[in-house]
Amino acid sequence: MSSGAEQGFSVAIDQNEYLAEGQGTVDAVITVEAGAGIEAVDAPQQRLEILIIDTSGSMASSRKFEGARHAVLAALDALPDGTHFAIVEGTALARLVFPTDVPSLPANRDSRSAARRKLDRLRPTGGTAMGTWLGLARQLALKHPDAMVHAILLTDGKNEHEEPAALAAEIELCRGHFTCDCRGVGTDWRVEELRSIAAALHGTVDIVADPARLAADFTAMTRGSMAKSIPDLTLRVWTPVGAEVRFVKQVAPTIEDLTARRVEAGPQIGEYSLGAWGAEDRDYHVQVRVEPGAPGREKLAARVRVAAGDQVLGEGLVKATWTTDTELSTRISRRVAHYTGQAELAQAVQEGLAARKSGDLETATAKLRRAVELAAESGNEGTAKLLRGVVEVDERHGTVRLRAKVQAADEMALDARSTKTARVRKGE
Repeated sequence: MSSGAEQGFSVAIDQNEYLAEGQGTVDAVITVEAGAGIEAVDAPQQRLEILIIDTSGSMASSRKFEGARHAVLAALDALPDGTHFAIVEGTALARLVFPTDVPSLPANRDSRSAARRKLDRLRPTGGTAMGTWLGLARQLALKHPDAMVHAILLTDGKNEHEEPAALAAEIELCRGHFTCDCRGVGTDWRVEELRSIAAALHGTVDIVADPARLAADFTAMTRGSMAKSIPDLTLRVWTPVGAEVRFVKQVAPTIEDLTARRVEAGPQIGEYSLGAWGAEDRDYHVQVRVEPGAPGREKLAARVRVAAGDQVLGEGLVKATWTTDTELSTRISRRVAHYTGQAELAQAVQEGLAARKSGDLETATAKLRRAVELAAESGNEGTAKLLRGVVEVDERHGTVRLRAKVQAADEMALDARSTKTARVRKGE
């Protein structure tokens, strides 16, 4: 394991660097950890919190709108005084509810009271076009060029009033301008739609089946946003001539494939945005293909750096050494193996649920049976518990079968949280 650290950051590499003769695939888990010393890194002086609330007609039912209104007010209460905020009403169009004459206002007693009065006047009506909601959030972010911008998007329905291509295009335009956590209330929304937004904008996605629980969730998301102090970190990967980065994936605390986000930053250098950071640690799985070397030869497969802008905060080296000693070359890094299994678990869950939805019960059973096995093997108790809402597990006979009746909220919770991983810490 190799590591490097500066200004409260550490970068640690976990791998088996020994390869059998003729082999060229190098796997490594990179752990990036930010401690209290990150205060030394320049942070934005201003923050902007954008609260996007679905006010379409369907929100009028089942206490959803009242729960959403209370959630927005709870988020405002969680904002430190002086933090700028804006509230966006989302229907088939987007409208700035508060403030109305400027892009944002700082949170204080007067602005919170004025926002409450505006929310009291809102009435659910109209359709759903999330691309327009994100578009207005992007415009607000552009009016705060020096601010760290975070948004919360809440909906209860499907994106029915714009073409999927319009939403996808707006998501791309929003990349890099703000982060966005997404929540679905009730069970009439689509996990894949909100996941596409959250994944692109370095946020989270989850279901809040009971509207009464929205306020607590909004409070937690707002506090989590306020705990971030760096708008965006970058993973910078250099590889030698002839080598190729096969993939870069975040594997903890959640799985997120970053491979397609690569931005070329020089000869053999690719940069991958890691989003906003506070005092925390995350794990990344990097796979590199290198030209095989002769037995006994050692080669640098990749140099990994973590940077904030032009400031390098940590560095680690991924190495490859060829050997004819099978005892060395067949060793498996436990953390690499673990996270490979976690990625397979998430894929099995999502493919199993998709097969169930399409009526292919044989495939659904096979995929979800494999998910149960992987969750047990890896100690992912959270996913194991969610799986039991969709399948019946006979511990005695080792059989798994689909439940005849599945609550929609249970199925959506399993889907939304399928990318959460069981963590293997350094040294475990």
